[in-house]
Amino acid sequence: MLTDLLMMKIGDLEIKEMPLFLAPMEDITDPPFRRICRRLGADVAVTEFVSSEGLIRDVAGSLKKMEFSEEERPVGIQIFGNQVDSMMNAARVAESANPDFIDLNFGCPVRKIVNKGGGAALLRDLPLMLKITEAVVKSVGRPVTVKTRLGWDESSKPIVELAQRLQDTGISALTIHGRTRAQMYGGTADWTLIGEVKNHPAIRIPIIGNGDVVDGPSAKALLDQTNADGIMVGRASVGNPWVFREIRHFLQFGAEMPEPPLEERIEVCRQHLEESVAWKGEITALLEMRRHYTHYFRGLFNFKPFRMRLMTTTNLQEVLQILEEIKEKYLP
Repeated sequence: MLTDLLMMKIGDLEIKEMPLFLAPMEDITDPPFRRICRRLGADVAVTEFVSSEGLIRDVAGSLKKMEFSEEERPVGIQIFGNQVDSMMNAARVAESANPDFIDLNFGCPVRKIVNKGGGAALLRDLPLMLKITEAVVKSVGRPVTVKTRLGWDESSKPIVELAQRLQDTGISALTIHGRTRAQMYGGTADWTLIGEVKNHPAIRIPIIGNGDVVDGPSAKALLDQTNADGIMVGRASVGNPWVFREIRHFLQFGAEMPEPPLEERIEVCRQHLEESVAWKGEITALLEMRRHYTHYFRGLFNFKPFRMRLMTTTNLQEVLQILEEIKEKYLP
């Protein structure tokens, strides 16, 4: 059927052709930011990664990370851990929140996760990774997906064989970040092996490409090189949720969109701020918003005095006043 050609499927979940995914990022992809990215063109959102141990112990912070609104659908809950039983139980808890799919984090490179045996640490123990994945797939009724990397380091990049073995466990889609754990987020993403996985005759599940997609041209380059079924965008969305709209426009028309006007940037930043305060409280929201400000207002001449104030104030009304001052200074 023609509709099948125009849809990507994760299990029984149908998503539009060539979907754009918002990557899971700790303290960034909370519900307010996910909603904004969905409004601006992201087709699928994934939660911040949630500790399996936190979920099965009813840790409040972990449970809160699973919450989402209907506006965010389709949405996946991502969990991490290195114990089979804990991951199975956590997946069942996640399933009770009624997400569209459950994602397993086997790619996070940060030390605090890896040192606990989670995230990319599983790239050094593939039998355990596969055992966890198979157990989770069997323990829940939702589609299960995996996000991982090419391998641990330059001497160990098993992703082509690993993808086939993960597929055999019953997962419904695989996202591949084109770096090793040793690279962290440095250097350049290598999309070659993503293409080898996608174009391997044994691969039947959707393959989602991730790494160094920052705009329309880089998204098209990844697709041209890999033939991936979808694209996941992470760091390029921070303070720049318009990246999804811009990528979609470029893929459809082959031309780059103008930057969003400053008035829109200020308004979206304000919405993001106020929704974050409502979600997690004033102090936490103001601290976490700081990583977004520079990107929301990139390119403004002599912006440093405003940036310094935004990065130091711990009062919502003061930040709102600063946004008004930015509007007065830079808009005609």
